[in-house]
Amino acid sequence: MDDDALLEVLYAAASAVAGALGDLTDWGLAGTREGQYRSDLVADAAAVAVLDEAGLGVMSEESGSYRVDREVIVVIDPVDGSTNASRGIPWYATSLCGVDSEGPRAAVVVNQASGVRFDAVRGAGARRDGVPIRPSTCQTLNEAIIGFSGYPPRYLGWSQYRCLGAAALDLCAVAEGVLDGYAAIGGSQLGSWDYLGGMLICTEAGAVMGESQGRDLVTLEHNDRRTPVAAATPDLLRVLSQATAK
Repeated sequence: MDDDALLEVLYAAASAVAGALGDLTDWGLAGTREGQYRSDLVADAAAVAVLDEAGLGVMSEESGSYRVDREVIVVIDPVDGSTNASRGIPWYATSLCGVDSEGPRAAVVVNQASGVRFDAVRGAGARRDGVPIRPSTCQTLNEAIIGFSGYPPRYLGWSQYRCLGAAALDLCAVAEGVLDGYAAIGGSQLGSWDYLGGMLICTEAGAVMGESQGRDLVTLEHNDRRTPVAAATPDLLRVLSQATAK
């Protein structure tokens, strides 16, 4: 499967999620496990069916790992920001990242509330609705607007901050210069489905990413958790990483 075909399948899976969510009448908690919503379940079933039929492996937040011996494994959060979705906050997405033996290869993040679509292919840049995107040029924390997962324990020196509730979209906001940086802080830890799609879009757009404890961000282990940090520029990444590590 070439890159264009892979992107097409990822978009097809996101479209299947949109169709499943469009038929949903109850967006509340599913009663299955803590924090799992009905939207998570219907979205996962719709997306996994498309990915499996295309011959791709899956590692999903909701249903775990499936056929991970395949050449490309799609790490997926069917509804990133499902609490936002349940409350009618229009900041939730389907995030998909196809990973091969060399790492993240292609990613699609679709805001399911607005229809805005981000994608990236390794070595080929990143786009919003087909238009290339670039991050801001911010280099200093006191001029930066930072997105957080988790609650800042104290003032870290930012100009302003936001806690928006959907990591994949928050990272895409860094990629297109809406936010200058992003970090998981205050005990917040993310699964790879939360950030891998946004990570590839960030790095292909020209932003930079790290992990607060120096761990590899690319993991296909369902129980692994990471604390990613993203920034528009290397200088901002350095100072943001230092500030959040204290």
